[in-house]
Amino acid sequence: MDPLGAPSQFVDVDSLPSWTDAYEAKQLDSRQNPLEKAQVGVRSPFPYRKDINAKIILWKGDVALLNCTAIVNTSNESLTDKNPVSESIFMHAGPDLKDELQKLKGCRTGEAKLTKGFNLAARFIIHTVGPKYKSRYRTAAESSLYSCYRNVLQLAKEQAMCSVGFCVINSLKRCYPLEDATHIALRTVRRFLEIHGETLEKVVFAVSELEEATYQKLLPLYFPRSLEEEIQSLPYLPADIGNAEGEPVVPERQIRITEKPGVPDDASDEEGLEADLSFIGSHAFARMEGDVDKQRRLILQGQLSEAALQKQHQRNYNRWLCQARAEDLSDIASLKALYQTGVDNCGRTVMVVVGRNIPVTLIDMEKALLYFIHVMDHIAVKEYVLVYFHTLTNDYNQLDSNFLKKLYDIVDAKYKRNLKALYFVHPTFRSKVSAWFFTTFTVSGLKDKIHYVESLQQLFTAIPPEQIDLPPFVLEYDARENGPYYSYYPPSPDL
Repeated sequence: MDPLGAPSQFVDVDSLPSWTDAYEAKQLDSRQNPLEKAQVGVRSPFPYRKDINAKIILWKGDVALLNCTAIVNTSNESLTDKNPVSESIFMHAGPDLKDELQKLKGCRTGEAKLTKGFNLAARFIIHTVGPKYKSRYRTAAESSLYSCYRNVLQLAKEQAMCSVGFCVINSLKRCYPLEDATHIALRTVRRFLEIHGETLEKVVFAVSELEEATYQKLLPLYFPRSLEEEIQSLPYLPADIGNAEGEPVVPERQIRITEKPGVPDDASDEEGLEADLSFIGSHAFARMEGDVDKQRRLILQGQLSEAALQKQHQRNYNRWLCQARAEDLSDIASLKALYQTGVDNCGRTVMVVVGRNIPVTLIDMEKALLYFIHVMDHIAVKEYVLVYFHTLTNDYNQLDSNFLKKLYDIVDAKYKRNLKALYFVHPTFRSKVSAWFFTTFTVSGLKDKIHYVESLQQLFTAIPPEQIDLPPFVLEYDARENGPYYSYYPPSPDL
């Protein structure tokens, strides 16, 4: 206890600035180019949420000093670990805590157990055990660390706690890479608040000086404080962002074995052979995928079912999407060859492709494919249209039909279903012939969506001029070929 009249050493969480309060918004450059404006519409899987950010606090200090409903202690399986966090908690909580811990009889890795806070300002302490990290068992370590954070939050929810102060659960002694662990911590808390945000008012990440820089770096990925920060952070998200709850997912290992796979959890032993086993085959173990090589052979032989083909295609697309999120694609983005603009007359999102800005012979086309997937994944979930400017392209800008076929085969079904029109602006005779062959003999379902547009005036009948950012050279070319009828339309910034 503090001497009467002395200032308390404990810190009230309500006095700490939230993640939003600590943010000084960056002003957008008024000369921002169309790609930068367009990308605001490409949403992150962790979109800007002011209400969630207001619940998050990053604080450099000792978690034991936080005055909140509960703080988190990281320990070992016997709850006797001696690390800076636990030692500080024991010192401030007093000797009664050790007696209480003996009654818990330990704690398994990934579990969370509750005790009183005793002499702490916090009413409760949630004890959890982080995994020992070995690179060859990385998947198991990720799942265990996720369980630590998830079980702490679940316990806080069940006990109707208002605020929780997290230490960094992965202790140095357990060798978990700090940055990898921080990704799991932040995304697990983010997903929990998305689903159960009404149950918690404050979540504090109490960090040391060594850990603060990593948290400052990664927090904007999962808790962006503006649309601009959301878009800027999107390329730096890791390939694996987990499922809807932040749990690491390894599709090839999605097998769950219960004690009695053929019997429901609530079935009694007395039922014996008379138990209803009609659901056998719906269990995840029974749905275990077979030999991958056998599946590929069946595909070649045309014997694999349509459902299995769709599942394999979705898995393949997800691999490309994960790679796209992990790859540094800034060099492709700088080409300004793909960007989002406004909406057409039907309210559908308009995406622009500038053919002349694609130096096919000079860039890595696989990275270009990744960039397309990265940008379009969130656009294609609803109806959209593509505007392709073929204006002034030459042999160095011609997309190979094999590349287009590969792109068409890889993309998710939503791309094809939700693409409502492709406006081919300023086509040449040669490009029309190539497009006809491609849509007739290479891909199906695209031919009826292509509209050849000879002039911008024709394009403006479908897309209002104020809803599309046009490259200056397109305006100049169209004025030269079709007359300056559009002179009222202000030119876009140079692409």
